[in-house]
Amino acid sequence: MDGNGRWARQRGKPTKYGHRHGAEAALNVVELCIDRNIPYLTLFAFSSENWMRPITEVEGLMALFLSVLKRNEISQLHQKGVKFNFIGKRDGLAPKLLRSMDEVEKRTALNTGTTVTVAVDYGGRWDITEAASALGQQVEAGLIRPSDIDSELLRSQTSLGAFPDPDLCIRTGGEKRISNFLLWQFAYTEFYFADCYWPEFTEAEFQCALEEFANRQRRFGATHIEGGYCE
Repeated sequence: MDGNGRWARQRGKPTKYGHRHGAEAALNVVELCIDRNIPYLTLFAFSSENWMRPITEVEGLMALFLSVLKRNEISQLHQKGVKFNFIGKRDGLAPKLLRSMDEVEKRTALNTGTTVTVAVDYGGRWDITEAASALGQQVEAGLIRPSDIDSELLRSQTSLGAFPDPDLCIRTGGEKRISNFLLWQFAYTEFYFADCYWPEFTEAEFQCALEEFANRQRRFGATHIEGGYCE
């Protein structure tokens, strides 16, 4: 969800104006996923590196995040079967924000529709480090042996361990990089770089991304041959 600030500055508006419109775009994308029966959506709301932004912008983002969690749209999404999940570090977030996140998670925990994962204070390197640390503690406690550790076991300890790896990553704002997001999970993910800022991301752009993804040939590291794949 990139480009909120640049979109606002192009219009002579403060950054918070762009973030507010970015929140609307995010809610719209959730609805689009529901309409298309897309089972999983992950939104990169706030990276660990975003703490380096001006304090006024960070405070505004946190206030916006809290206000979105309390909006009627969240209850409406709950009624549509959406299940919310939050990943990322928790120790730097305000208690009232954590309470709202926990409340939304608990309220939607039994829903079976689209699972919306929101990454807040998240970094891909942190995620892998935490997973490795958790496995190290299990080895130290005698619960597993070092030889038990493989890619699937490590994956199970990451923030998205309970969910399948993403099929498609859509990035707006003109940037063509991962930016420390889901480094483990993106091993075979397809990427779509939209030439628009996040507040401008419409249903038409979303559909274009889905159609391009559908036309790609995913080989997962193999070479395509007639009748199948070979390594």
